[in-house]
Amino acid sequence: MAKRRERRVPPSSDRGEDGVESSKRTIRRGGDSAPSPQIKIVIFLIVVIAPAVAVLVYRTKYAPVTSRILSAYVHQQGLVKADVNYQEILTELKRFQGFGEYLWMSLFKIQENSKVSTNMSQRHYTYPVLAYITPWNNKGYDIAKNFNSKFTHLSPVWYDLRRTLVLPKTSREASETSKKFFENGILEVQGANLVLEGRHNADVGWISELRMKGNAWVLPRVVLEAFPKEFLRKKKQRDKAIDMIITECKEMDYDGIVLESWSRWAAYGILQDPDMRNMALQFIKQLGQALHSVSLERNNGKQGLQLIYVIGPPRSEMLEEHDFGPADLRSLSDYVDEFSLMTYDFSGPQNPGPNAPLKWIHSTLQILLGGTGKTHQNLAQKILLGINFYGNDFALSRGGGGGAITGRDYLSLLDKQKPVLQWEENSGEHLFFYSDDQHHVKHAVFYPSLMSIFLRLEEARSWGVGISIWEIGQGLDYFFDLL
Repeated sequence: MAKRRERRVPPSSDRGEDGVESSKRTIRRGGDSAPSPQIKIVIFLIVVIAPAVAVLVYRTKYAPVTSRILSAYVHQQGLVKADVNYQEILTELKRFQGFGEYLWMSLFKIQENSKVSTNMSQRHYTYPVLAYITPWNNKGYDIAKNFNSKFTHLSPVWYDLRRTLVLPKTSREASETSKKFFENGILEVQGANLVLEGRHNADVGWISELRMKGNAWVLPRVVLEAFPKEFLRKKKQRDKAIDMIITECKEMDYDGIVLESWSRWAAYGILQDPDMRNMALQFIKQLGQALHSVSLERNNGKQGLQLIYVIGPPRSEMLEEHDFGPADLRSLSDYVDEFSLMTYDFSGPQNPGPNAPLKWIHSTLQILLGGTGKTHQNLAQKILLGINFYGNDFALSRGGGGGAITGRDYLSLLDKQKPVLQWEENSGEHLFFYSDDQHHVKHAVFYPSLMSIFLRLEEARSWGVGISIWEIGQGLDYFFDLL
């Protein structure tokens, strides 16, 4: 054996075919006959196939995530970029028409970004994706069906949980006044009824279609409107609310609910009171436990009813009393399946600006999730980072004003104003300016773009969090090619 190692050809710059042949001769002299066919096959598998498989596995597992999603049509066509103009947007959206799902806008004869993506099923964003749908924007229902495979959770905005008051027949004026006081929490009345309103919004046929098209969970949003002091202090009220929610989920074949209550509790000022805050957290825990105890039969086996809880973003590291902070997140993490984080509406008519600056999104996640480690990972996988699919049209003079706009509004403005789009590096958003010809008021329009959404998906991906979209009926159809 030592001699054979010594006879091995030493490395040299001129070792070529002669060196290869010499190695072959050395091997052949080691035995009386050539290797059997079986040995040749083993050698081939080891030398050729195994390294190829290893490279493939490595690239699949460790390749940068960005490279994995560039197969999306919008990436292939070079549409995800900062330097974009209005003609490109209108032209490309026309190319996305393909399935006749939507019509041209009659007023401006522009095709309403209705060209459904040619990629309607392949997912590029592999973390959970929650999509909100509103009854006042019917396009969202069609988007949910057409792009069903892109979503893991669908939340139609259907329900309110409130207390109703039946007043005795006194004077009409006195009754109306008392009712207003009651609804605003000024007047407390024993025996008011707790009611879950919204079943009239529910579309059973739509849910059936969703079930046939994919496996996205349907969790309608429930807004807790009941006066919190009365509600949280009374066990019977809390138990009744939970019972009504579970009963509705069973009867309507829902997979759970999305609950929004924190913003309401903050508006009522109860979260500054430590005792009331603790009662609020305890109610969410109680609801989560009750929902999880209900077993449902689904295609992938049995599962409990799910609870997603809506939370607002803390504005700074110096948390205010009403903020939902990291301690609250840790406290509820065992009882809540996901948290829908509303990282949008950073600006408003009184302070015009970007809807969700990228640096603000990063700092919000930093505040809630902190550093690294197992605890960070466990909490991160429960966060659904909010991404807006709507924009804002702000008036910049004459007292300000303005408000939200949908994709249809945005395309109308592009066609009419033919603006120059600007990329704002600090916020990671596109905007443009125009003047209202009738009132001579300057406007600033902020609306999502492929580039802005892509950057937010990458930010979410870097933290290992899912996303929640408000709301899919307000966006442009080629946005969904990124998901």
